[in-house]
Amino acid sequence: MKTTIKAPIARQIPKELEIHKDIRIDNYFWLNQREDQNVLDYLNAENEYYEQETAHTKEFEKQLFEEMKARIKEDDASVPYKYNGYWYIVRYEKGKDYPIYTRKKENLNAKEELLFDCNVMAKGHGYFRLVGLSVSPDNTMISFGIDTIGRRQYSLQIKSLITNEIFSDIIENTTGSSTWANDNCTIFYTKKDEQTLRANEIYKHKIGDSEDEDVIVFTEDDDTFGVTVYKSKSRKYLIIACYSTLTNEFHILNADTPDDEFKVFQKRIRGLEYSISHFEDHFYVVTNKDDATNFKLMKTPENATKLDNWVDVLSHRKDVLIEDIDIFKDYLVVSERTNGLNQIRIKRWDNSDDYYLPFDNETYTVNVGTNVDFNTETLRYVYNSLTNPSSVIDFNMRTKAKEVKKEQEILDPNFNKNNYTSERIWATAKDGTKIPMSIVRRKDTKLGVETPVLQYAYGSYGSTVDPYFSTIRLSLLDRGFIYVIAHVRGSEYLGRHWYEDGKLLKKKNTFTDFIDCSKHLITEGYTSKSHLYAMGGSAGGLLMAVIINDAPELYNGVIAAVPFVDVVTTMLDDTIPLTTGEYDEWGNPKDKSYYDYIKSYSPYDNIKKQHYPNLLVTTGLHDSQVQYWEPAKWVSKLRTYKQDTNKLFLITNMEAGHGGASGRFEALKEDAREYAFLLDLEGNTSYFEKK
Repeated sequence: MKTTIKAPIARQIPKELEIHKDIRIDNYFWLNQREDQNVLDYLNAENEYYEQETAHTKEFEKQLFEEMKARIKEDDASVPYKYNGYWYIVRYEKGKDYPIYTRKKENLNAKEELLFDCNVMAKGHGYFRLVGLSVSPDNTMISFGIDTIGRRQYSLQIKSLITNEIFSDIIENTTGSSTWANDNCTIFYTKKDEQTLRANEIYKHKIGDSEDEDVIVFTEDDDTFGVTVYKSKSRKYLIIACYSTLTNEFHILNADTPDDEFKVFQKRIRGLEYSISHFEDHFYVVTNKDDATNFKLMKTPENATKLDNWVDVLSHRKDVLIEDIDIFKDYLVVSERTNGLNQIRIKRWDNSDDYYLPFDNETYTVNVGTNVDFNTETLRYVYNSLTNPSSVIDFNMRTKAKEVKKEQEILDPNFNKNNYTSERIWATAKDGTKIPMSIVRRKDTKLGVETPVLQYAYGSYGSTVDPYFSTIRLSLLDRGFIYVIAHVRGSEYLGRHWYEDGKLLKKKNTFTDFIDCSKHLITEGYTSKSHLYAMGGSAGGLLMAVIINDAPELYNGVIAAVPFVDVVTTMLDDTIPLTTGEYDEWGNPKDKSYYDYIKSYSPYDNIKKQHYPNLLVTTGLHDSQVQYWEPAKWVSKLRTYKQDTNKLFLITNMEAGHGGASGRFEALKEDAREYAFLLDLEGNTSYFEKK
């Protein structure tokens, strides 16, 4: 007879945490010991409990996985792009999880050169990720980073593209990215602090030297900043970027003279944000200087880069956010956002033409693609919407002719994009602010109290979730779900002020916006409390945890992926990765005003004895962004407080980190698991059959 496993109950070992004469008791503080067998036993027990309680959905979960996988063109390839005489291509082969990187010299009919086959490299590893491919200017070598744990601590290596030999030197604990000087024998790379994982040091490495001989060229001593190094698109300058939430500083060096010293572009001033792009004899600067909240474009001579030399190119507009620029020989391309919608502006340097690419709906996403060549009149961009698969488009900026280079293939004979419809609606927040939502459903899905809705949001760091097409999401839409992206404050969907109104001492706007969007969906007849679901990950997982403390009655089920839930304790611990760099996002609780505010919403500190919705929580043992013990502690405490018999599951990937499983098919299994959880909660087998 099969043994039934009860829900795991973690031991309580009270830990007293005191600051500002306030004492908090954390009964599960001990779960932060990653190597402790008792901790591992608890996490494994939670995994076993989940497997037992969801055994009845396993076949359906497999069906979902196969369905999702079947939509993907397995033998796929990227649209080639040309750089420095070579065409670069990323392709996949049928039945294989990982990409294959190749190139062809001068033309696409040339012999293929294999750079990396990640399927071979990943063998024997539960997790694998290749990043930071950087080819030397003479095309004979390539640097790259590998992570086989999931904590984003990459081993940096160099490979000869003549002999295919991987050099013996391995540089550990890097960000994975590096950049070449123009001498073809010097690379610059970034190392991380071993404990906090903050990117804090830039090193110079000569080919053939050991790591011990590498020279440190820059150290970032301010623990609220990180650093990186890269080369300008013009290939003239090596650039060190120092960044924090509110402030930037850059250092530049001619790439022809890598042994000279970097010079400061403009010394950091708290609150001054800027980024730089080089063209001819000037640098172009996107900045918030002069109270340009939504940023403006300025320029400065390359030999006079201090602030007082900057002059306006594109003035600030309070209703238009400048997100980025791309520079070409004859054209300036500006990525903008107006009323939440992406815009691409194209302007000739000689001012003879200035126009926007036209788009005709409110639920699309458009981004400038890979454009590494200066001397071209072709702009590559990527377009998709909630109902339209992704297309890679080459646009001639002179003739205005466009060519679709690739449209995402959906390998489902029943798929027809005309079966789906999308819209943008607006909810009214408690303070009167209008909150936009992007919505997609099948045309034959009727709105009503029995209709299931999945509401998603992120809402932090100014990161915007644009309305995008998803083949995976079809498995919900085709079973009668409506999918909603709530563009809550904390993103930059409606401009920089939208972010400013959802951080620090205004962070609660993010949470109340989401709840008010949920109420709007119910009152407008899209769904009901019994069929409304919510989902978010990382900082979006924090959002999920807050809403079920504050408005649990609105949701039948919630998925919180790698959720940031113990905000007070984490932000007080400056040894934890990311903490010090996030004071300008959440506030530093060593300041009592921030402590009181954060404590008033921190999910772990605000669990109540009440009914909670059905809940699926996921984490990774090696997560470097949100430590596994946060969701583990949260679930443990919820088990002792909740006053219901609803489902509560914690799944810990014992081999992965913040991004979950590696490999395109392994990641799909996680999606299938989450969707099976939602569809099972619907309790109606008709939803197990596609329309």
